[in-house]
Formats: sequence, structure tokens, C-alpha cells
Amino acid sequence: MSNTHSAFLKEMGISQWSTRDGEPSSAKSSSVASVDPATNNGEAVEKVPQGYWWFFGVQPQGDAQALFQSMIRALGLGPQEWSWKNASDDLKQLQAPENGLPVVVLAFGGSVAQKITGERDSLPQLRETILALNNGSDEEIPVIASFDLAQLIAKPKEKALLWQDLLLAKSVLQNI
Repeated sequence: MSNTHSAFLKEMGISQWSTRDGEPSSAKSSSVASVDPATNNGEAVEKVPQGYWWFFGVQPQGDAQALFQSMIRALGLGPQEWSWKNASDDLKQLQAPENGLPVVVLAFGGSVAQKITGERDSLPQLRETILALNNGSDEEIPVIASFDLAQLIAKPKEKALLWQDLLLAKSVLQNI
């Protein structure tokens, strides 16, 4: 998606991502058994991943890592549903998972978002916009730009904005 398209969508208030035919993706993959003692008396239930999350940025340490772990819990993601990626890696080597699950990218920090999307705007302009991963493929992988987690530790009032970014990313993933 080009800069112009992103700007138009943002101005129109469009925050959902859908496939070109307008249908949500119906690709399902292998399921993972999880135990939720509160609802199933300790019995294992099948959890089918609905998508895959790629997190780009500096892997958090200390308090930022605790914030990230809380974020993963709030999203309800299991270890098989997300991974860290390095913005300095060759983006052309990145491909969606073979299992057919849709992917959404969350870029932590303006410089990371700029590097992986090719956009030049600063983080305030990139936030709340659905960008696309610049990996040279025909497949558009949506990118949501957000704050660097270490910065959020210093500015806790902005955590609400991170939550908005997470909800946007979740909405995008559900509508692929």
C-alpha cells in the first residue's frame, strides 16, 4: 500500500484490513491444546490460532519485557502465534507462514516502522495507519506502527495509545 493510499484511508477513518475479495480469511491451521481451569475443570481444549504476529524492534529487557509479556497475555497469544523479527534482516527473505495463517506486523518505534515499510513520515503520522511490509513480494503484509516499549516505561500515560495500536492490529488480523 502506498503512502497516498495509507493517507487516504486514514483520512476516511478506515482502520480495517480485508482481502481483495472482501472476505475474511478462512485459513485454519494446526490447533494447540491449552488448559483453562476456570472454564473447563482443568481439561484441555483446542485453541485454533487465528493468525500470526510478527513483532519488529529491539527485544525488550527488564520492565519493557514485563510490559511485552503483559501485552501478549492480554492478546491471548500462545508461543506458536508470534515471533520477533529484526528490522535489519533481509526483509525479502520474510514470507508468511506455510500454514496459511494471515500475518500482522507490529513495529515498535518510528525508525523501525520506517525501515520495514519504506515510509518517511514520523511515528505520530505513521500510527493509526495500516502500512504494508516492504519485502518486495506481491503479498501485502499489514504493518501497524507503535511506540518503542522502552519509551513507554518512561512515559506510562502513552500505554493507552499502545493499547489502541494493539486493537487496530487485532482488527486488521481478524479482517484478513
